[in-house]
Amino acid sequence: MEFEDELFLEEDKLGMTITSGSVTLEKNDSNLIGISIGGGAKFCPCLYVVQVFDNTAASKEGTLQSGDEITAVNNINVKGKSKQEVAHLIQRSQGSVTIQYNKLHAEPKQGKTLDIAMKKVKHRLVENLSSSTADALGLSRAILCNDSLVKKLDDLQRTQDMYQALMDHTKRLLKAFFDLAILYKRFGDVFCEIGVRELQQSANEAFNQFGDAHRQMEKYGIQMLKRLKPILNDLGTYLHKAIPDTRLTIRRYADAKFEYLSYCLKVKEMDDEELQFAQLQEPLYRVETGNYEYRLVLRCRQEARAKFAKLRSDVLVKLELLDSKHVQHLTDQLTRLIEGLASYHTQCQELMHGRHWFPIELDMVGTTLNSNINDGLQTGDYEDEDDDDELLETTTESATEARETHDLVTPLADLTINAHHNNTNTNTNTTVREGNFEEVNLLGEF
Repeated sequence: MEFEDELFLEEDKLGMTITSGSVTLEKNDSNLIGISIGGGAKFCPCLYVVQVFDNTAASKEGTLQSGDEITAVNNINVKGKSKQEVAHLIQRSQGSVTIQYNKLHAEPKQGKTLDIAMKKVKHRLVENLSSSTADALGLSRAILCNDSLVKKLDDLQRTQDMYQALMDHTKRLLKAFFDLAILYKRFGDVFCEIGVRELQQSANEAFNQFGDAHRQMEKYGIQMLKRLKPILNDLGTYLHKAIPDTRLTIRRYADAKFEYLSYCLKVKEMDDEELQFAQLQEPLYRVETGNYEYRLVLRCRQEARAKFAKLRSDVLVKLELLDSKHVQHLTDQLTRLIEGLASYHTQCQELMHGRHWFPIELDMVGTTLNSNINDGLQTGDYEDEDDDDELLETTTESATEARETHDLVTPLADLTINAHHNNTNTNTNTTVREGNFEEVNLLGEF
């Protein structure tokens, strides 16, 4: 054994530490404990766990991880043995297997090299390429590239656009009903004002009732808007919180997926490198020194896979909830909107149904005269008392002068036109009667 130890170089742990331990695992019905083994003779001085499979004794127990070194099986030292020999030791065990190990304490950040970052970029580019295009460019495509969950981003964008359009249309609709309610109020105020000025009792009541009905329609409209306004808040919550949160989760899932694929590709490249050197019977430095670089990548791949699986589960749950909520939520909001509008229209129809306000009989002559008098009293210009006194004095003087002139002219008129008195009197009476007749006809036509 001392001679064999001299054949191997000193282990290069890359600054990582190890701790020893022991774990007992129960076999399943297939006589397996759920791990795969790598390394061993004749090129590597140690054996290590390559992968821990899901839903097995090793994964449920949780102690062994990828990259951990196996030092003994059932207290049998496996140093210098090949991985096939260790596998036979595990298979020959009955019931349970006790494994001694050296746990590798690795920092995941230490494994995130520039090569991993470039591989993530490549996977992001290949994600949006078709298979034929990727093959033509010589780019390898992982199985997870055609992931339906990532395609859900397009569906989310369409859903977001639909909700945004629905919100904008609902806002415009409610704004139109608000403007209509204000118009009803102004319309009702005008008719009530007309009714107040109407002298006839029936017309007064008709105008006032018609105006009050429109005022009531305005109140119904405001009540409807208060009931329907929360719909916008609910739509906004779904649009600005639920959808962005799901989109962020999908993007985090996609990033974890690309990182996991990058580590898988890195492991594949390192396996190919080992196989190539083994075929050439050439030693590989990292393998001869314990293959810690490879074990570090294995540990990073396992953690990336766990993160990827967790985020995938979260995405599936969120998408399922979002889809169910989308159908139920949209149905509820549209139902509330339709019921609110229907209730408003029903209330307005009940206000106007069975009312016989029209035609309305109006006393246009009395209303016009009364309106002119009122307008004159309300808008007329009042002169000062001094001006009224002067006007009264001037009128009195003019009347006195006219009376004196009449007294002087009357005797002369009796002397000069006595002969024609009868004819003139007759013509004057006729003219007056004709004038009176025209006035009567005009009033009748009016």
